[in-house]
Amino acid sequence: MRVLHLMAGAKVGGAETFFGRLVIGLEKTGLEQRVISRHGIDREKMFAKASVDFSTARFGGFWDLSTRRVIKKEIGLFLPDIVISWMNRPTRFVPKVPNGNGRVFIHLGSPRGYYPPKYYKDCEHLVVTTEDLATFYVDSGRARQDVSVIPNFVPDNRSMPVKRKKYDTPEDAPLLLALGRLHPNKGFDLLLKAMQKLPNHFLWLGGDGPLKKKLMNMSRDLGVSERVRFLGWVLDPGPLYSAADVFICSSRHEPFGNIVIESWLYSTAIVASASEGPSAIIEHGKTGLIVPNENPFALSNAVQKLYLNPVFCNKLAAAGRKRYQETYTEKRVVAQYCELFERLKN
Repeated sequence: MRVLHLMAGAKVGGAETFFGRLVIGLEKTGLEQRVISRHGIDREKMFAKASVDFSTARFGGFWDLSTRRVIKKEIGLFLPDIVISWMNRPTRFVPKVPNGNGRVFIHLGSPRGYYPPKYYKDCEHLVVTTEDLATFYVDSGRARQDVSVIPNFVPDNRSMPVKRKKYDTPEDAPLLLALGRLHPNKGFDLLLKAMQKLPNHFLWLGGDGPLKKKLMNMSRDLGVSERVRFLGWVLDPGPLYSAADVFICSSRHEPFGNIVIESWLYSTAIVASASEGPSAIIEHGKTGLIVPNENPFALSNAVQKLYLNPVFCNKLAAAGRKRYQETYTEKRVVAQYCELFERLKN
């Protein structure tokens, strides 16, 4: 079995993070695979360390002929059984005909979100993370048997909690954690507003992106900046989860949410806005709390509920850990991908 992965993607992001995790997880199984990704992305170092064969391409606009040549040449040399294109941009660079040696490959698209179906019309099969995403593409005309649902996973690399003094945080303060790109979809503006109603809580906000300056200014304007720590992008969030009391997912839009299963891995109770992914995978009142979207008051109320009822908070955390072990481990998810590849090949 030979699998060729194509990934453009940003330098940081949830989909990009999972892509790297999966490629390394598949490498452990002995799968013969290669990767073509954008040059200058930190994941190149990660793949080199894991002995994953990779090359680079620009993945530019429609007239980027050099990327088409790189991919066509790699297909001709590697002779993949499956070409998996991660998200929209790489998908359009996949040749629509068999390569020069006459070998046919299966084109597997991996949208990772609610993207226009037209981008994936030439894919024989799609792999998505939730049943809701599957329904979205089936309703657009895709046959149900041509869509597979496989969740993301988080590797179990639990670690000791970071010392709170590192981020100038009192040892006895209730501590909230939020992670993600500083982008409107993540709803961090809502979280900062919720902090106004949580005067005893501190917030560690890990991430980077176009809204960084705006959010920092907003925290000052709201009078919460003394209790909010902007950490930048965090490569290893494990020690942060271990230190936090509650994880907050305030996303307006979240197709899946690696952060949800990360919180479960680290036995950290979670409060999430009712965006697509968290609503699909969190069982409200059992593995976390779901609150209405675009509602800072609901976020603060849910956090306060957990603060006032630590037994309930610990119960949510334990149930989340159990759900992680049942569904979202590396072993379980990697096995599902290997089974999908074999099924498509045959």
